[in-house]
Amino acid sequence: MSTVGGTSVVGEMGAAGAASEASAGRAVTDASFETAVLKSSRPVIVEYWAQWCGPCRMVAPVLESIAAEYAGQVELVTMNVDENPATAARFGILHVPTISVFADGQVVRQVIGAKSRNALLREFGDVLNAAADPS
Repeated sequence: MSTVGGTSVVGEMGAAGAASEASAGRAVTDASFETAVLKSSRPVIVEYWAQWCGPCRMVAPVLESIAAEYAGQVELVTMNVDENPATAARFGILHVPTISVFADGQVVRQVIGAKSRNALLREFGDVLNAAADPS
């Protein structure tokens, strides 16, 4: 169990060994979140994660694959909730992994838990496709 913004968070323990980052997405902090995410001109996929979270390590390559497919049209960032509790509390993040898609500074889609690539594309596809074809 961990704490996010003063709230207890129950996470699932995964494989032994901790990753230093959940994914190859650019790490953001409480201080950089507004500029990197809320003021972005492109949709931003935000993975809220924790080092102790096994499912976070499982979903990271899936998100990297989606970000690579939509390179130049969407951004992928990661936020360690244990190190950045203010943003996690602000957006009500109580479980990790939580994956949010922001567009125009607002959460437009959100998924809690590790999901398959197909499930994430079903959930986020309309936002990602709109970014890929802005006409």
